[in-house]
Amino acid sequence: MKKAPRTHASDPVWRDRLRYFKSRQDAMVQTIRSFVEIESPSDNKQAADRMGAFLAGTFEAIGGKAHLHHAADFGDNLQIDFPGRENSKRVLLLGHFDTVYPLGTLANMPCRVNGSRLHGPGVLDMKSGVALMLYAMEALKSWRKELPRPVTVFLVSDEEVGSSSSRKMTEALARESAAVFVLEPAAGTRGAVKTARKGVGDYTLTVKGVAAHAGLDPGKGHSAIIELARQITSISQLNDLQHGISVNPGVIRGGTRTNVIAAEASAEIDVRIKQAKQAAGLDRKFRALKPYDKRCTLTIEGGINRLPMERTAGVAALYKKAQSIATQLDWKLEEAAVGGGSDGNFTAGIGIPTLDGMGGVGEGAHAVHEHILVDELPRRALLLAGMIESA
Repeated sequence: MKKAPRTHASDPVWRDRLRYFKSRQDAMVQTIRSFVEIESPSDNKQAADRMGAFLAGTFEAIGGKAHLHHAADFGDNLQIDFPGRENSKRVLLLGHFDTVYPLGTLANMPCRVNGSRLHGPGVLDMKSGVALMLYAMEALKSWRKELPRPVTVFLVSDEEVGSSSSRKMTEALARESAAVFVLEPAAGTRGAVKTARKGVGDYTLTVKGVAAHAGLDPGKGHSAIIELARQITSISQLNDLQHGISVNPGVIRGGTRTNVIAAEASAEIDVRIKQAKQAAGLDRKFRALKPYDKRCTLTIEGGINRLPMERTAGVAALYKKAQSIATQLDWKLEEAAVGGGSDGNFTAGIGIPTLDGMGGVGEGAHAVHEHILVDELPRRALLLAGMIESA
């Protein structure tokens, strides 16, 4: 097997590679713009499929073998395989092409360059990350006669809404891989990679009470809204920020009219945990909730969707390799632990070494000021290419 070039802090190979990507910076920007300008909201299968088909053709143009996995309710998920040295285990490049923005967002939030920033819906989260995969793979294929290992790119269509159609495929591909690199945005404008993420869950608490006329028979009613309010107070006590547990009743519903004692009310609750072992205990506490008003009944649904991405020895080893590559460019690559989840939680949760946050650098994900820093694109692409070689 042909080994990657041996390098050290003063080795010109890395500078040459960085110049290679810098010469392609404008092309990367144009590619990202082409991705952003194909709107692909998670909840619009037709639009998402248009994006998936476009990406399939784009990756096939550089030698990948594309396969679209059909999904009934979301866009088809896209797998692209690149052959490499058979005696080396493959690596998985993981990302998504769905966005949180509805069709028509481009009319009021156009993709545009403003100085050193590229703005647009989904440009940071995470169409720039998809473009970095494309350019890293293209570079490796131009630098070497054969890739140092097989590489699979897996781009899902439903990450922003829970990954229900893609999770099993993500985990199956990860189990065949030596490492997973997630091209979600970097942490902050310093470009830190993510070595830990909180686990994420959703619970729905539904209260059923007894309806009555609020004026004629107030004593006969048992308000689901009042019971829910009491339960929310109890649920707030489950917060333990010191140990990384947060519980947020973010959406409440209930009642029909002001003159009717409410027969039903519900709360949707976001849950975050720092360690996998916290999941079972928190779940028990939710399911142990009891009504204050004995004429009301409680129903709890949901659970932890993504276990935490914990900073295991395997994750730390990948970060050390990334640091070593960054050192060649006099770049102090930092790491971060973040509260949000990604599909990297799935791969780390089944024990596959995973390095997240390897995508674009910028700010404003899911917001009107979403943007990436254009000048960061070359070294992000170089970092990914180097990690594919060294994993």
